[in-house]
Amino acid sequence: MINVAIDGPAGAGKSTIAKAAAKELGFIYVDTGALYRTIALSASRLGVLDNDDKIILMLKDITVKLGFADDGTQCVYLNGEDVSSQIRTPEISMGASKVSAIPKVREFLLDLQRNIAAENNVIMDGRDIATVVLPNANPKIFLFASPECRAQRRYKELIEKGEKVTYEEVLADVNQRDYQDSHRAVAPLKPTDESIMADTSALTLEQSISMIIDTIKANIN
Repeated sequence: MINVAIDGPAGAGKSTIAKAAAKELGFIYVDTGALYRTIALSASRLGVLDNDDKIILMLKDITVKLGFADDGTQCVYLNGEDVSSQIRTPEISMGASKVSAIPKVREFLLDLQRNIAAENNVIMDGRDIATVVLPNANPKIFLFASPECRAQRRYKELIEKGEKVTYEEVLADVNQRDYQDSHRAVAPLKPTDESIMADTSALTLEQSISMIIDTIKANIN
């Protein structure tokens, strides 16, 4: 099977770019961030998002599964409920960063991710795909953009959804998320020695997608 790992910070466009590349190449797209968001959603609903011990206890009572629509769109299920839309709020995004730092949560989701990759040609994105989840992936791509660029993109997206936020608030969230993801004790966000660095700061979405597709094609032949 062909396994492509795309890692990078929040807001770099990993999900959108990886999804488009997977569709073009006929691969399965796996958004691992959605899995951590689902854990965060469950913890938020139970009011335990600030208690690591209770989050760990919660894991034995939940099931998290991925499903794929006919067009390849990924859906994520929490105890059988499709929560694909509920996990896309700023609160759950920050919560995902928190729960992803808990080793037991990462263990809980690891087999699910690896099993999908073992059975399918996949493009999997996240924070530690190349370093932990799929260390034998090829190619390994580290997709990034400047914090200011990522914040501007996220701000525009939230405003279009009707959210009342300021650019400064979004930038602060981006910087906080970057710090949390890169400084956590378990599987911190970082490129590997084999990672191909891909900066999308000065690129349009279409240019970014083309760059990643070309990079994948050049490295799987």
